[in-house]
Parts: sequence; structure tokens; C-alpha cells
Amino acid sequence: MLEEKLTQNKADILKAMAHPTRINILESLREGERCVCEIIEMVDSEQSNTSQHLAQLKRMGIISSRKDGLKVIYRVNYDEIYAILDTLEKIIARQMEESLVILEGLKKRRVKG
Repeated sequence: MLEEKLTQNKADILKAMAHPTRINILESLREGERCVCEIIEMVDSEQSNTSQHLAQLKRMGIISSRKDGLKVIYRVNYDEIYAILDTLEKIIARQMEESLVILEGLKKRRVKG
């Protein structure tokens, strides 16, 4: 039962992150808190669309917000989110390196043939 709940929670967090705009939002918060107006500009998305993505991340507890006068300021709740994003970049880099090795092998084969 505990293992199932843990697995489901992992899947829910990954699902909440699994959209390009949400990843861009998280990356925009890497340096620290930002006002929603800054986030919208950085992710280059419509205000309503960005707000929906912010709400999804907030529902999952990945980010939180606070009011500062008329501004809404967002922050990432867990720096470990960036370890996940950094790990994904490492995986992508390794996949590309492996593809380059295959490509080089195909080029050599073509030259011999």
C-alpha cells in the first residue's frame, strides 16, 4: 500500500512537470522568486495559458505563491526539482552522444561501400 502510494506520487509530480511551458516556468524560477509578469515574459506565453500552468504546478505543491502588493510572486518549493531537470539534460546529452556514435559508424560504412 505504501509502495503504491509512493509510486503514484512520483507519477503525479512527473505529470505535473511534463509540459514544455511548465518546464520553462520552473527554469525561469531557478534563480529565485519571480513575479507572474516576469514569468509570462520569460516563457513567452499568453497570460491565461501561463496562469493555468502555474496553477497546475501549485496544485501539486511544486511551487507556491505570495502576494506583494498587487503582484503575485512565485517560487519553487523544492530545489530537488532542479536535480530532476539537470538529470534529464544529462540523459538527453548521453542519448545525443550515442546517436552521434551511430551516425559516425554509418558514415564509415557508407564510405567503405
